[in-house]
Amino acid sequence: MGEAKTKTNGAGADLGREAWGLLSGLVYPPPFAAIARELDLRPAAFGTLRMLDQPRTMSEVATALQCDNSNVTGIVDSLEQKGLAQRRPAEGDRRVKLIELTEEGRRVHARLQRAFTKPPQWVAGLSARDQRALRDILRRASA
Repeated sequence: MGEAKTKTNGAGADLGREAWGLLSGLVYPPPFAAIARELDLRPAAFGTLRMLDQPRTMSEVATALQCDNSNVTGIVDSLEQKGLAQRRPAEGDRRVKLIELTEEGRRVHARLQRAFTKPPQWVAGLSARDQRALRDILRRASA
């Protein structure tokens, strides 16, 4: 009985790898990667810019990026150098630094959001039935 379970898990793992290989080939690199290249943004800076829909603390950014707070300093430095973000002290505790978008950063952020919400051709080209099935599968997978 243990052997059948192992075979099922092995086949499931193979199917999972195949599914991920197909999916990752469709989503990486996504169309918005061109925007990141155009702005000369590394993935971590790009991710930070995307999450700054509202001011965030350095530690919130570190948590979201799954990195050390000290890494966020360099990321924010690069965004500041490009004029996309700025640091300011938090009102309740001036030791805490908030990162917020500049006017230019808000323009770029809006552009990124538009790019993220537009389905790529491989999704748009599917039938409504296939789009619904894909949506339902992804909902279950992310639950």
